[in-house]
Amino acid sequence: MSLKMGLIGRKLGMTRVFHDDGTSLGCTALEIGPCVVTAQRTPDKHGYAALQLGFEERSLRHLRRSEAKLFEKLKIERTPAVLREVRLEASDVAKFDVGKVLKADEVFKSGDVVDVAGITKGKGYQGVMKMHKMAGSVNGHGSHEFFRHGGSIGCRLTPGRVHKGKRMSQHMGHVRCTSSDLVVVKVFPEQNIVLVKGAVPGPARGLVFLKGSAKNVKKYIVPVVQKETESKNPMKASKKGQTSG
Repeated sequence: MSLKMGLIGRKLGMTRVFHDDGTSLGCTALEIGPCVVTAQRTPDKHGYAALQLGFEERSLRHLRRSEAKLFEKLKIERTPAVLREVRLEASDVAKFDVGKVLKADEVFKSGDVVDVAGITKGKGYQGVMKMHKMAGSVNGHGSHEFFRHGGSIGCRLTPGRVHKGKRMSQHMGHVRCTSSDLVVVKVFPEQNIVLVKGAVPGPARGLVFLKGSAKNVKKYIVPVVQKETESKNPMKASKKGQTSG
């Protein structure tokens, strides 16, 4: 588990970033923060070290009375709509006071390797061909209403039950998924937008959690155009100012 700082945000969609040599890179635009520190978790009191972060804002009429009094006691003006915890080292927790507002450019910069967690798109109840990529049955003259079935699932008397983990039709999508080892391409401090290389789980406007990766992977480097040098071989007829005899 990564013990690096992270922030809450929303996925805006995908775009492209063009390099100097004309090549493009597919990126995902994320609206990250600002997030407010709402609580600290310490090993002495809670048994682990973490920060509780709040994101976005909701009306006071949607709060419980206990929650409203808690945020009033903490002197937090904007009541957060989303609360998440991020695990950190015990020494790093003390650096962030309750009520401090964190922005994207304060935590992330271009070239950082990050992990993005989100809820994948829900596909509803799906059959075995879409869910598990099964081939289906023969579409011949003798087949009747058995084109997309999963086939036999049991073993008769022994063991007399269906094995656990059998690939069958089920609900597809809408699960928590993490895309790891992505790279921050660019950060826009004014709009709190972070461009991340590659795809991110979830639909547009879906909640995501952007956090520093624990893996030591090779960072993405923007390709540089290398100019072709002219040949210095005098025997080549293609050299400038020389004609073939």
